[in-house]
Formats: sequence, C-alpha cells, structure tokens
Amino acid sequence: MSKKIILIAIAFVTLQAVAQDKRKGGERGERKMMKNLSAEEIATLGSKKMTLELDLSTAQQAQVKTVLLAQATERKENMAEREKAKKDDDAKKPTKEEVLKMRNAKLDSQIAMKQKMKSILTAEQYEKWTKMQGKRMHKSKNKKERKANR
Repeated sequence: MSKKIILIAIAFVTLQAVAQDKRKGGERGERKMMKNLSAEEIATLGSKKMTLELDLSTAQQAQVKTVLLAQATERKENMAEREKAKKDDDAKKPTKEEVLKMRNAKLDSQIAMKQKMKSILTAEQYEKWTKMQGKRMHKSKNKKERKANR
C-alpha cells in the first residue's frame, strides 16, 4: 500500500515539474521573439491587437500605429543602451540617481502615451484601453512577484 502512495506522489511531482517547465518556456519564447522584431513590426502587431480589441477605424489604426512605432523605437534604443552599459561596465548597477531618472522618464512616457491615446480614441474605447492597460500591469506585477519569490 505504501509503495503505491509513494509512486503516486512521485508521479504528481513529476507532472508538476513538467507543467512548470512548459509554462516558463512559453513566456521566454515569446519574449525572445518580440526582442528580435523590429520597431515597425512591433508597432504593426500592437496596432492590429488594439484594432481587434477596440474596433478602431482606419484613421485611428494609422494614428495608433504611429504612436506605437515611436514608443517601440524608444524602447529598442533604451534596451540597446542598457545592453551596452552591461557590457562596458561589467554589469555595474545604476546609482540611486540613475534609477530615479529612469523611473521618472518611464512615468513621463506613460503619461504622454495616455494623453496621445485619449486624443485618438473615443471615450468608450479609451475606457476599455485603460482597463486593458490595468490588466497588463497587474499581470506584469504578478510575474515579477513570482520571479522574486523563487
């Protein structure tokens, strides 16, 4: 009887480990794919996703794509700078002032994005977009918390 219980326990542990490996690989795989895309490709994908979610008009699609292209280009430049800094300074951590400066720049960028989207979208679309952003931020926060708990 105890051998059966032990075998069942081992089977559950094995299944749990395999399930976690698949989930991690999926997240990393998508992140790697997005990292390899150009800013134009990222903007196109983002505008198409928003078109599906918010039912954008053709004019809105073009405006959203322009905003997303500027955002993706800026993000790519920032990523390149961080990669260069990691290689040059032997992974030296940023100072408190640098972290504050980066966080302020990120928040300023988010505020500007909200203002641009508010001018492009209708009130109903904007409300739905803000809810989508909230869900995305909540999902991202949960991922960070799970990563920190490992």
